[in-house]
Amino acid sequence: MYQRKIPIDYNCGLSVAMEVVGSKWKFCLLDEIHKGIKRPKDLVLAINGISKRVLQNQLRELELHGLLAKTIYTEIPLRVEYYLTETGVSLLPLIVALDKWGMNFAPQLKTILENESFETQM
Repeated sequence: MYQRKIPIDYNCGLSVAMEVVGSKWKFCLLDEIHKGIKRPKDLVLAINGISKRVLQNQLRELELHGLLAKTIYTEIPLRVEYYLTETGVSLLPLIVALDKWGMNFAPQLKTILENESFETQM
């Protein structure tokens, strides 16, 4: 079993939050599942750039941490659907706020990055 080199500081809320949702895709996954996309195949199509392997790992971690749960339908072919738990739903205001902030900051970031790439070309 994997053993952490640096233990989680349970006395720091940010450390705990970063352990649970601190990856590139977890907020996107929670947002898409909240919007109604529940099957892994549909999540891969909805989230630009995520691979199936990474998706499975992220879903497994979100489920382990109690933010997601899944329903497995015993049909052929097997069907799995994910849904937010009460803990996952409690993150939605934070996700909405981050999305709003990101959309407001996007033009500024685009300008910064375009200027940076222009300066490196000189």
